[in-house]
Amino acid sequence: MNNYPDVQLYIDGKWRPAEGDRWISVTDPSNAQEIGRVAHATQRDLDAALVAADTGFGIWSRTSAFERAKIMRRAAENLRSQVEEIARWMTLEQGKPLAQSRLEALAGADIIDWFAGEAQRTYGQVIPARASDILQVTIKRPVGPVAAFTPWNFPINQIVRKLSAAVAAGCSIIIKAPVETPASPAGLIKAFDDAGIPPGVVNLINGRSTEISRYLIPHPIIRKISFTGSTAVGKELAALAGLHMKRSTMELGGHAPVIVADDADLDLALATMVPFKFRNAGQVCISPTRFLVAESVFDEFSDRFGRAAKEIKVGNGLHPTTEMGPLINEKRVETVDGLVTDALKRGARLVAGGRRIGNQGSYYEPTVLANVPSSALIMNEEPFGPVAVINSFSAVDEAIAEANRLPFGLAAYAYTRDGALATRLGNEIRSGMTSINHVGLALPEVPFGGVGDSGFGTEGGSEAIESYLDTSFVTRKG
Repeated sequence: MNNYPDVQLYIDGKWRPAEGDRWISVTDPSNAQEIGRVAHATQRDLDAALVAADTGFGIWSRTSAFERAKIMRRAAENLRSQVEEIARWMTLEQGKPLAQSRLEALAGADIIDWFAGEAQRTYGQVIPARASDILQVTIKRPVGPVAAFTPWNFPINQIVRKLSAAVAAGCSIIIKAPVETPASPAGLIKAFDDAGIPPGVVNLINGRSTEISRYLIPHPIIRKISFTGSTAVGKELAALAGLHMKRSTMELGGHAPVIVADDADLDLALATMVPFKFRNAGQVCISPTRFLVAESVFDEFSDRFGRAAKEIKVGNGLHPTTEMGPLINEKRVETVDGLVTDALKRGARLVAGGRRIGNQGSYYEPTVLANVPSSALIMNEEPFGPVAVINSFSAVDEAIAEANRLPFGLAAYAYTRDGALATRLGNEIRSGMTSINHVGLALPEVPFGGVGDSGFGTEGGSEAIESYLDTSFVTRKG
């Protein structure tokens, strides 16, 4: 028995099926077998969630920051106490190795704790007035009910940032979770339910993304949206939000460059970048994809990267020795294989991998390509799979130009022992996040977001809560 639950909707503090008892099947990507079901929300369910969020906002926005933080910290402890069960659900529905699922759930608890602290730091200002009998202050107020839309690659991580920031600010929220991976988000919501969050403050729905987004975003109850997903969809939803004057945060696709200078510590670069590249089978928005390596170390780096890729143990995420699980579904396998095939036809060199594994489940070999022309699709489209592209450069200017060539700007990485070069790369690479000589992204206390076609706004650090708050100016005489 896989012990995977049927996932219901959570509306107004109650778990319940969808109207009409509609369901969507959930499959295990390791074998394409159905493991459970998730309730498919109807418009009546969405209306119920909207009414609940509106009522919940009235209660929660008047709840003190101190009390909000207490409930959030209880939720964080609840999540930690259920980590083994939730991690198993995540691996069954998403495919990533159990150790990675466990770390994601534990990191989610840390994010809740961080934002619980931020709830008590939503400071306003006292503005010096021009007359002695005038008081001028600003007050931070919650913006209102939020609609959040999240993808399947990090079922808890993508939700918990939006959820935690919203409830810390005093907002209610309707979360549209991914139908591919519904159980682990439900475990996260249960942690808040068990912590005593008032009915209506947190609501969880599932169903077809287009139907739900096009209904919720224009609705007058919703005052802010937060979306994580593809650039194409993000642009559509941002335009819809703008049309209705809704504030939005967009965390979209990336195509992260990695610059490896001629003086780089190759042992360090390989030890950090190889596992980070193939983490979650490369289905990570901040995954390193375009490795730009100095000519003098290119052969050694690509050779060693390829050997390391071949040693990665691929298999079912529940097996203790597995280092990389399957892709989410057959469609992703076909997309990744198409990108690899296109690159090889255009003259790329296959260093490692390049094929699907077996005929059961969505497995693909950890793949390394070298000398890939810029005309190849994989050099211009986010692969979102276990493929590393390694090209050489002769001058740093050339590497920076390639790093900035695409409209994406989510994450970037670099390795060099030269302090001046590190400073230059940090200043000149156009990216929302740049990590040099280590992987230092996605911690609760640091910004998380991109620029350009990778979106706008941040979902981490002290700035993340600001988009859930309005600034109100109050002045008084006497």
